[in-house]
Amino acid sequence: MSETSAATPPAQTGQQPPARRGAAYDSPLLRAARREPVPHTPVWFMRQAGRSLPEYLKVREGIPMLDSCMRPELVKEITLQPVRRHKVDAAIFFSDIVVPLKAVGIDVDIKPGVGPVIADPIRTLDDLQRLRPLEPDDMPYITEAVGLLVDELGSTPLIGFAGAPFTLASYLVEGGPSKSHEKTKAMMYGQPELWAALVDRLADITSAFLKIQIEAGASAVQLFDSWVGALAPDEYRRSVMPASTKVFDAVASYGVPRIHFGVGTGELLGLMGQAGADVVGVDWRVPLNVAAERVGHDKALQGNLDPAVLFAPTHVVETKAREVLHAAQALGDSGHIFNLGHGVMPSMDPDALTRLVEFVHETSAR
Repeated sequence: MSETSAATPPAQTGQQPPARRGAAYDSPLLRAARREPVPHTPVWFMRQAGRSLPEYLKVREGIPMLDSCMRPELVKEITLQPVRRHKVDAAIFFSDIVVPLKAVGIDVDIKPGVGPVIADPIRTLDDLQRLRPLEPDDMPYITEAVGLLVDELGSTPLIGFAGAPFTLASYLVEGGPSKSHEKTKAMMYGQPELWAALVDRLADITSAFLKIQIEAGASAVQLFDSWVGALAPDEYRRSVMPASTKVFDAVASYGVPRIHFGVGTGELLGLMGQAGADVVGVDWRVPLNVAAERVGHDKALQGNLDPAVLFAPTHVVETKAREVLHAAQALGDSGHIFNLGHGVMPSMDPDALTRLVEFVHETSAR
């Protein structure tokens, strides 16, 4: 990424001055995140946006998920595929939320059809010692991959990401995915000091992971809290929000937009914004005009077409997308980033995604 000639020297921490972040700074997505006027509503897709593409399946064939996240050239190719195919307004960095856990020595694997599985779950204070600090030297492949992508993307922003402390903690405590999170909640309620220490340590690891991506050139970051919708607002405020706030505060001085997204978080949207996000992601359960009232009009919103709509005929997809754009008018002329209300499903028709991007761009053109 090239810096403008007027840029001031970076601070000794390696941070780039927020007002001069190169070619992507004035992109529609970053402008929308800053609630500035845009030529059209920007669009991108979450959760391995390319995984419904045949070219994705081809390059991933025979390569385990975590291995593919550690090969810079492969990461570059997979990240670029949705940009080439769908003409989205941003690239989402291809990685996984458990990559930093793997990097600090946690025995984790991603099993097809299951998800992340932890060999030795975190259950005691002694177990916390396995969560050592994350250093840049632990993941040189991340720095290399981000650099390759930024050089290739030019004015298209790269979104870095990380798993939020609660979701990472849930995987670590449960040992894998869980629908009820009973072990996680048992620790949260029954061992609050251990829980606080766990999510605080994870906040440090997550912050370091995001800093590595930003310093390598990512123009925005998203914190995924996939499982936090399992909590009531008081539980979130007391047991989760401090750790998430710590992450957002840790990267605030970089000046890049910070996006916060969770599933089933309709009752938490206001708190998620208060945690420090510049953009709050909204799933399909809450209309954007309602979300705007809950979050406040000083934040941008991201979302929120139901992913299942993509399996319906094109005219239905367009009708539903138009409803999302209409609801987003509550934000004014800016401050909306179009996305699905969750991730791309592997069985989605790639052409339907391409058509959706074209429709949003054309319908929202200023």
